Amino acid sequence: MTSKQRTGLAVALTTIGALSMALLSPATQAGADPVRPECPRELTCDWVPAAHQQTGDPDDKETFGNYDTADRPHTNKIKFIVLHDTEEDYDTTLRIFQNPLKQTSAHYVVRSADGHVTQMVRNKDVAWQAGNWYVNSHSIGIEQEGFATEGPKWFTPEMYRSTAALVRYLADKYDIPLDRQHIIGHDEVPGSSDHNQPLQHWDPGPNWDWSHFMDLLGAPIHPDAPPTSNVVAINPLFKQNQQVVSGCQNIQDLTPFPGPYHGAEWPNLNGPCPADYFKDMPKQPTNFVWLRTAPSDSAPLIADPYIHADGSAGTTRAEDWGDQAGTGQEFVVADRAPDGWIAIWFAGRKAWFHNASGPLSAAPVKALTVTPKPGKATVPVYVESFPETSAYPKAFTDW
Repeated sequence: MTSKQRTGLAVALTTIGALSMALLSPATQAGADPVRPECPRELTCDWVPAAHQQTGDPDDKETFGNYDTADRPHTNKIKFIVLHDTEEDYDTTLRIFQNPLKQTSAHYVVRSADGHVTQMVRNKDVAWQAGNWYVNSHSIGIEQEGFATEGPKWFTPEMYRSTAALVRYLADKYDIPLDRQHIIGHDEVPGSSDHNQPLQHWDPGPNWDWSHFMDLLGAPIHPDAPPTSNVVAINPLFKQNQQVVSGCQNIQDLTPFPGPYHGAEWPNLNGPCPADYFKDMPKQPTNFVWLRTAPSDSAPLIADPYIHADGSAGTTRAEDWGDQAGTGQEFVVADRAPDGWIAIWFAGRKAWFHNASGPLSAAPVKALTVTPKPGKATVPVYVESFPETSAYPKAFTDW
């Protein structure tokens, strides 16, 4: 649920009339809609329905929240499972998904303290969870209670076990491969346009132990190709891979970035974190490697052209996903240098990372690679399966 900008709760808390019913307690809501949760038997799960309610003109079919009805997998194949963190506590998250004005939902919410699972959207329906309609329509979203820059405090053994059991159950039910190309984080979901790309989310954040989680799934990240393979899977040793990232400091001990915030010193209470509020977080295990412009620890971090449209260098901010390669992601090797430096093709350029632990942490793997056709320098890549407007007949678009 993390994002660089997000509307706060003020609208929801001041809503009156019929919509205020969305803020009733979970128990009250659940009693009116008894649905058996879609969960593995070994988990304690309950059902608390997210809002699916008209919010404006009844003739305007787009003025409703918080999900779309469907008949998956008959209408849309379910291909992915997307893991999030909530950036709110568990109870607040449930209330947000019950408020149709919030325009957001997920299929499941996992509580930090005990791993309790609440289902809020039926799996046949499309939750509004990943910020990309194509990914939403082909995925199941799991929110995990916690804050991205406080990950170790919230990502408990109970949460790991419950989420892993749930993912195994869903993967088996919908024939989803247990690998990092299909079990993904919200930070791996692309924007649906150039404009939306820099607004994409970066949860579950740098402290989610993907390697441990994939072990729990029974699908560990490991080498499966000779050392000469031109593809590597990023897999730093999580506990030893301790790094300093920066995040937005708390305001009056309220929610960490990305908000909402409540303080007179903020010109826009629900806007992005001001630059001078960022601070370094404690050094702790992380799930990524920094990507640099050259094979040196002193070289600048690469800059994603969408996040750094002004040409500035990459940063150590947790939200700056454009200079980080995450655990389980696979890349084509572009070059190698002494002392364990490897260059990968990343966002159309060479990006260097320091692999100090050998083939286990930069695992050579088998993968399909794509190269441009003869005479071509690039391969077009699309983030949605819909044609561009110009591809439709004029009579259709006029209609």
